[in-house]
Amino acid sequence: MAPMNRPAPVEVSYRNMRFLITHNPTSATLTRFIEELKNYGVTTIVRLCEATYDPALVEKEGIQVLDWPFDDGSSPSNQIVEDWLTLVNTKFREEPGCCIAVHCVAGLGRTPFIRQKRRGAFNSKQLLYLEQYRSKMRLHFKDSSGHRNNCCVQ
Repeated sequence: MAPMNRPAPVEVSYRNMRFLITHNPTSATLTRFIEELKNYGVTTIVRLCEATYDPALVEKEGIQVLDWPFDDGSSPSNQIVEDWLTLVNTKFREEPGCCIAVHCVAGLGRTPFIRQKRRGAFNSKQLLYLEQYRSKMRLHFKDSSGHRNNCCVQ
């Protein structure tokens, strides 16, 4: 069987926030995947698809795994959006410089905010969701020098 041709991980940085958009590892690639996460300083993975690997193996390496699945090609529920905003707000305030990884099965269909980095990542249903989305103004916090940061993605 030929190996799957997966896109390389993409790091997205904005001020003190870092995100890694990646694909879903298999059991055979999990060890290499964990090493890659460590190289980027990932402290949390948000898994947007059904579980295909044992999170205990990742958590054993000190990386938290959060399961927030939603259907491929669709948009996240309001609860997932709220959970995401809470995670981002808390994580980057408590652990400046950390990195949050996000993946679905192929790193294309369910990981928002990446069209610029991975062209063709959104279908028409997802584009409509993004066009209608309104900011919740939840990602306002002060950086280490006391300046207020206003995140552009919220």
